[in-house]
Amino acid sequence: MILSSAPSSGTSLTICELGLTAIAIAASYAFPTLGSSWFRRIEQVFGALARRRNLAWGVVGLSDLALRLAILPFCPVPSPFDANDFSFLLAADTFAHGRLTNPTPAMWTHFESIHITMQPTYMSMYFPAQGLLLAAGKVLLGGPWLGVLCAAALMCAGICWMLQAWLPPSWALLGGFIAVLRLGLFSYWINSYSGGGSLAALGGALVLGALPRLMKAPRHRTAMLLAAGIALLALTRPFEGLLLCIPVSVVLGRWIYSGKNRPSPAMLFRLAAFPLAMLIAAGSWLAYYDYRAFGSPTTLPYTVDRATYAVVPYYLWQSTRPAPAYRYEVLRNFYTKYEVGDSAKLQTISGFFPATLKKIRDTLFFFAGLALLPLLFMLRRVLLDRRVRFLVLCVAILMAGMAIEIYLVPHYLAPFTAAIYALGLQAMRHLRHWRPEGNAAGLMLTRLMVLLCCVMTLLRLGEAPLHLVPRQWPPAQWIWSWYGPGDFGKDRAAIESSLEAQPGRQLVLVRYSQQHYPLNEWVYNSANIDDSQVIWARESDVKNDLELIRYYQDRKVWLVEPDSDPAKVSPYQLPAQIAVAAH
Repeated sequence: MILSSAPSSGTSLTICELGLTAIAIAASYAFPTLGSSWFRRIEQVFGALARRRNLAWGVVGLSDLALRLAILPFCPVPSPFDANDFSFLLAADTFAHGRLTNPTPAMWTHFESIHITMQPTYMSMYFPAQGLLLAAGKVLLGGPWLGVLCAAALMCAGICWMLQAWLPPSWALLGGFIAVLRLGLFSYWINSYSGGGSLAALGGALVLGALPRLMKAPRHRTAMLLAAGIALLALTRPFEGLLLCIPVSVVLGRWIYSGKNRPSPAMLFRLAAFPLAMLIAAGSWLAYYDYRAFGSPTTLPYTVDRATYAVVPYYLWQSTRPAPAYRYEVLRNFYTKYEVGDSAKLQTISGFFPATLKKIRDTLFFFAGLALLPLLFMLRRVLLDRRVRFLVLCVAILMAGMAIEIYLVPHYLAPFTAAIYALGLQAMRHLRHWRPEGNAAGLMLTRLMVLLCCVMTLLRLGEAPLHLVPRQWPPAQWIWSWYGPGDFGKDRAAIESSLEAQPGRQLVLVRYSQQHYPLNEWVYNSANIDDSQVIWARESDVKNDLELIRYYQDRKVWLVEPDSDPAKVSPYQLPAQIAVAAH
């Protein structure tokens, strides 16, 4: 993997999207009736499908599945390439073998890595839902990424189903297809193994879609879907899930005590019994998982790893911790330099507001891109729209929660994905009826924005022959964009594949340069390290390297230098002092 910040030759997708959006805005004023009959026919076809509600959300989910498989020649199955990917794949391998965690390896200090706990057990630091998803893909479908693909399809279908409870059917169907184009084909939620956003977004969609349905017509199926959504949030993004469940709980409470169509006590008991049992079972399982993996049922994931390695806290009111004694420079650089970044500025008044505005900007860019940004013209109307007032409140609570966090990446926002798209579609409805000076510019602009999303999808597929700028590493730009990551991770995957083809078993010592980028981590292993065909370990000092080589004396030892161009693999040459000691 080449870590270059220099721009590639060609035009970036962002510039293309900006230019086409400007053209769309101008064209909507200049030619407000252009292609109206053509657009009207398409809208009629989609309107007929949208009125068949169950078929509509099913078609959305299947479309995402089919389209992503169809573009595999252009966007192949991704190789794992960052710390989150490898951490979740460790969890997947563990669950696929029928275990909740793994014993600490005998030589564990050589295998320390980012987002991996080594003590009290060897396991991913994250909540278990994404790992379970990858394990299901691996066991049931033949590959962990297929689990990610299915989750993305379910997410798009779930968003459409949620929107049907808040918007007219045609707009709900449109929202589902926009989710396919903006999230379900290229974003890192589907093109990595750490895209836990799909599961959390599905959970949020189930909660927000079940709420109005339950209040309108109390049914056991709807209550179970609500509970399933809450359980998904608890197992993926519990903090953000709690932010969503707070307003939902308040509304449900008001409905139960004084709302229209509220159930009788007997009916409420029958309605709530199985959903509550599901939530208790999910909470109990998570507590047991925490006990097995981290030593206590009340010790949540993240806790042990962050207490062991991290310096920067997650929330603004928490103090920076003293740096621990790191065994390896790459870990020190990650936790004390890369993670620290500008975090100190966030905890000052002068730094807080610019950082908050940047979070809002990045959020808009991820979910809307530039093609849908003209919807901000209708922001005031949406904020005053009583039909979506509850969703506005939900997003406001999300913004407050995100403002107090040091870090923000798109999957943190995933539980609110359906709410964000619902507000965007409501803005589009207002824009569609906007007629400045009697000109049907709003109608034309809404149509062109949807068309532009389709055009940008084609440009993303054709970026190579069109000489557009590919996504680059590190992920500062693509992680906040709809067009997702490039084809990263190939160097490590190719080296691992070539070593697996060697006779016997292999041990790899990884040597980084002084300029190594800490996110480009190569030292990751499967759940059962000692039985692995290839073991990845850190090169350390003479004494520790000799200890490791002696422990794995039945393996051929290799040296890998990831920072060479290209990454270099060669037989490991024992330094003279080790060679003498070994004999």
